[in-house]
Amino acid sequence: MLDISDLVVRRGRRTVIHHLSLAVPKGKVYALLGGNGAGKTTTLDVLLGLVTPASGVITLDDMPLQDRRADSGRTYLPEIVALYPYLTGIENLRYFCAVGGIDLSREQAVGLLCANGLHPEAHGVRVAQYSKGMRQKVGLAIALARPAALLLLDEPTSGLDPGAADEMAQRVRRAADGGMAVLMTTHDLLNAKQLADRIGILRGGVLVAEFDVGTIGIEDLFRAYRACMRDCVEGQP
Repeated sequence: MLDISDLVVRRGRRTVIHHLSLAVPKGKVYALLGGNGAGKTTTLDVLLGLVTPASGVITLDDMPLQDRRADSGRTYLPEIVALYPYLTGIENLRYFCAVGGIDLSREQAVGLLCANGLHPEAHGVRVAQYSKGMRQKVGLAIALARPAALLLLDEPTSGLDPGAADEMAQRVRRAADGGMAVLMTTHDLLNAKQLADRIGILRGGVLVAEFDVGTIGIEDLFRAYRACMRDCVEGQP
């Protein structure tokens, strides 16, 4: 269980996250929607220990997040997966695991890459020749190589074609079904509706709406999101 309670983040005199509270149980996917500058990535940065909040309490499996090591309990897939272009997919996976203290055999690396959808013929190909979808598969394999209770995803389907986005969603769902709590940020409302168990809309650092996915249709979700973004543009509270 990830539990965020009354989180406040400031940059100088400006408050960028306003008393954010949300929970992500084990085995569930929470999708955090919002426009550019809404505070989605800042929220992830706090959870990764990259930004220190002004106040608030964050616990993971009932342990304060600040009491955990930076590499303990959580794992992360960024929007842009930075891999070494002149290394192969399998070399990148084994290298980044080694940097994180995980001794991954070649056989284990092959299994992880296959489990995350990278065709065996691509394992020995330099990443410079990969599509974005292929790089995302290597990135997800790196993220899931580490045992963790929480998976953080920043725009995991951004820039992917519909087929690749659907494959990514299936693998994220499988991670949740395996017992992980998953918090993802996204602009993709359709993917969020199909993948997530709960959806929150963040606007100007404020969680302005939350929905259980089973209680809202896609058209109503689009209307709610458009209303929140319109209010933001018009400067309404």
